[in-house]
Amino acid sequence: MELSIFLYRFLNYVLIINLVFSCANWEKTELKTSSTIDPVATSFEIRMVYTDSLKINSILTAPKHQDFRNLFFKYSVFPDGLKLVFYDNFGCPSIVEADYGTIYKETSILDLVGNVKISSSEGDFLRTTQLYWDAESDWFFTNKNFKFWNSDYDVNAKRLDANKQFTKFNTGRLTGTMAVDER
Repeated sequence: MELSIFLYRFLNYVLIINLVFSCANWEKTELKTSSTIDPVATSFEIRMVYTDSLKINSILTAPKHQDFRNLFFKYSVFPDGLKLVFYDNFGCPSIVEADYGTIYKETSILDLVGNVKISSSEGDFLRTTQLYWDAESDWFFTNKNFKFWNSDYDVNAKRLDANKQFTKFNTGRLTGTMAVDER
């Protein structure tokens, strides 16, 4: 009887010591958070075509696409740059290029970073270091310095808020030249 009580106490102590040491050492990989986040998918040489009522609105091409739909705030990145071609109602293209891009799934906003260039079929050009495009409203905006020029304008400014045809836009303080119709 005394031997069984001793054995029972010994096993309890071993169990308690085992629990203390196993709970203090959380080296299990499923409980660790990683500092690097892996994409759910990686694609190469992609081409995304956006349509509305069987009409092509835009085509996005990129050498690499990484999809992070596995995260709470879902997004996709284009780490090696991208090219986006918009088509107006007459089928005329406008081309947007950037060194890096991020599409946020919930907001439908494309964040373009690094050597952002836009050229339209009408001869409009824009250059900046960062530009956002709201896909739902077809609107560009940035708080960075930009340069915009065409046959009537040669403008430098900080802050841009414009439609994709550049027929409506608001800016910060302007420098440069522009043609003004005085009536």
